[in-house]
Amino acid sequence: MVVLSIAATAAVGCAGFDHHSSITEPTAAGNNSLLGSWTSSTLIPTPGTCTDFKWNVTEQTATAAKGSFSASCPGDLKFTGTAEGLLTSPVAISWSAKGNATGPGLTSCAMTLAGTATIGTESIIVPYSGDTCLGKVSGIETLKKH
Repeated sequence: MVVLSIAATAAVGCAGFDHHSSITEPTAAGNNSLLGSWTSSTLIPTPGTCTDFKWNVTEQTATAAKGSFSASCPGDLKFTGTAEGLLTSPVAISWSAKGNATGPGLTSCAMTLAGTATIGTESIIVPYSGDTCLGKVSGIETLKKH
């Protein structure tokens, strides 16, 4: 019995168990789901930038997300439409938004925005550029989940 016990202990000691795990980036499809409401707030907007981004993500897969989108843009344009994006890495999403805007004296103004956003653990940094019926817009907004 003693010989058997020593042999079993030696066998366990020889069998190695090596496990490595490393999480260096947040994953949008995992614990940091994009589903839900994301908003930005810019205290002092600069000319040519859109503000007050609202992205309500209602659908998400392992590689894509989409939902309703709204923003306020120069010329008192109120933009509403849809936004969707493709995850190009665990922390990057290539996105676009399209829809219509209304404003003083305008019944409808076609509008598009696009960019590549960076997904953080509690925010999304959204550089963007786009076109409105009143001209080009570009900037960076930081969205937080609510």
